[in-house]
Amino acid sequence: MNICEDRDEYWMYRAISMAEKARDRGEVPVGAIVVANGALQGEGWNCPIGLSDPTAHAEIQAIRDASVKIGNYRLVGCELYTTMEPCLMCVGAILHARLDRVVFGARDPKAGCVLSVHRLFEDPVLPYRVAFRGDVLAPICVELLQAFFRERRAILRNLSR
Repeated sequence: MNICEDRDEYWMYRAISMAEKARDRGEVPVGAIVVANGALQGEGWNCPIGLSDPTAHAEIQAIRDASVKIGNYRLVGCELYTTMEPCLMCVGAILHARLDRVVFGARDPKAGCVLSVHRLFEDPVLPYRVAFRGDVLAPICVELLQAFFRERRAILRNLSR
């Protein structure tokens, strides 16, 4: 494993801790952080239910937090770590924020817009390029999501009895 991979795993564990906060609040367990120059700049977790806000995805929350801390809506020189492949909305926010790089854990076969459904960071029409790496600590990220939905299905089954 090289230094970059060690660094990516270190920060992904921090994003996983944010996903656990979402899970503990009854939200889909997705977490994200923004890093610049080896320092945490922003963090967020899914909270669209709690905030009654469909845009309150973990990535958006982390970008908002970092923008306030840095004092700029442009996050040039920053990297986003997220436990799940970003959706269309989050890819748009990443592009507008001018993040340099995105690292994600679990792929999203239904709505992922980096590798799964669309490959927007590779779209030649878009004026800005974002480097990316997927599948970092994917088994942990996937298990968090699967356990959450298993528990939800069990609750629904028990309610219908």
